Amino acid sequence: MAATRRPGRNHLFVPGPTNIPDRVMRAMTVQSEDHRSVDFPALTKPLFQDTKAVYGSTEGTIFLFPASGTGIWESALSNTLSRGDKVLAARFGQFSHLWIDMAQRLGLEVVVQDEEWGTGANPERIGEALRADKNHEIKAVMVVHNETATGVTSDVGAVRKAIDAAGHPALLFVDGVSSIGSLPFKMDEWKVDCAIAGSQKGLMLPAGLGVICVSQKALKAADTSSGQNDRLAHVYFDWADHQKQNPAGYFPYTPPLPLLYGLREALACLNEEGLENVYHRHHVLGEATRQAVAAWGLKTCAKEPKWNSDTVTAILVPEGVDAAAIIKHAYVRYNLALGAGLSQVAGKVFRIGHVGDMNELSLLGAIAGAEMAMLDHGVKVQPGSGVAAASSYLRENPLAKA
Repeated sequence: MAATRRPGRNHLFVPGPTNIPDRVMRAMTVQSEDHRSVDFPALTKPLFQDTKAVYGSTEGTIFLFPASGTGIWESALSNTLSRGDKVLAARFGQFSHLWIDMAQRLGLEVVVQDEEWGTGANPERIGEALRADKNHEIKAVMVVHNETATGVTSDVGAVRKAIDAAGHPALLFVDGVSSIGSLPFKMDEWKVDCAIAGSQKGLMLPAGLGVICVSQKALKAADTSSGQNDRLAHVYFDWADHQKQNPAGYFPYTPPLPLLYGLREALACLNEEGLENVYHRHHVLGEATRQAVAAWGLKTCAKEPKWNSDTVTAILVPEGVDAAAIIKHAYVRYNLALGAGLSQVAGKVFRIGHVGDMNELSLLGAIAGAEMAMLDHGVKVQPGSGVAAASSYLRENPLAKA
C-alpha cells in the first residue's frame, strides 16, 4: 500500500512564498477583534512608520492592502496615471512581462525595452529613450528590481541616475516584491516614487498583504483635485481612501488582522537581526548557492556576475534534460519544493530560492536535495560536489557581520 504520509517537513525553497518564522506564526494566532475600536491604532499606527525602514525611506508614505504584489502593481498605476498615458518599461523576465501586460490592459501605452533574459534593465537605453522624449509624454518608468524568473537583480540606482541625467520628470516605479526586506533598497536615495512589495517574500509572512511605499511626488500625481476626468479607474486600491483613515490608525475597509500582527512580529525579527546583517546573510547564501552551481559544472540563468540575485538562483540544466521533471521528482521523492522555470525558460531551469528566514543548514538541505534529484535524472554531476562547495564557502563566510 502506498504511503499516505511523508515523514518530516516539506522543504520550501521556491523564491516565495518563503518560510515563516515560528514566532511570526504564533503572533498571527489571534482572535478576531473590532478594527474600529479605540485600541486598534496601537497596532496599526506603528506599522505605517516602522515598515518604511525596509524600504530605506523616511519620507515615503506606506499603504497596506489585502492583496498580492499584483494588486499593488495595479494600485501604483491606477492612482497616478490616466488612460492613454505613455510609460516606459524594461522587459527581461516573466514578472516584468506581466507588469507590462497589466499596464496595457489598463489602457496605458507602453514603450517596451526588451532585454535578453538573464540580464536586467539597461540604464543607458532608458536614458536614451527619455532624452528623445522632448515633450515629456512618458509619465513613468517601470523597473523590476529583482526578476524572480531568471535570478537577476537590476541596478535601480543607475536607472535613477539615467533619469536625472536626461532631465526627465517621469515617475519611477519599482517592483521590489522579491527584494524588499532581503536586498538593500534605497527608496529615498534612489528617488523611487512607488515601491512595491508582497508579504510572502522578505517580510516572511503568508501571501495576502500588499505593501507600497509612495513618494510625495507620486501622491501629488495621484491628487485628482485638478479635475483629470480620464484618470484610470480605481476603488479598492484608492490611496485617497487610505489617506483619510490611516493617520488615525484605521482602514477604509476590513483589514487582514492576523497579517498585521504578523507584520509587526516580522519587522521585529528584521530589526533584531539588523537590516545590514539581513542583506549580508542573503548575499552569503546566494553566493554559496552559486558556488554549488559552479561545482556541478552548470551555469546560472544570469548572464554575468553583475546580474546575480541574492534571493534566488535560476540554474540551467543540460540540453536534453527536462528541468520540470527534476522539480517534480524533488518534490515527490524528497519532499523538496524548488522553483519552476517560467515562460521562455520553462523546462530549462530550476530555481533555488534563498530568501527570507533561512540559515546555512537550511540552504545545504536544498542543495543536497537538488543534487540528488539531478543524479536520479541522469545529470552528470559529481555526487556531493555542490554540498561540499557550498559548505566550504559557508564555513569561511559567517552569516552575521562581525
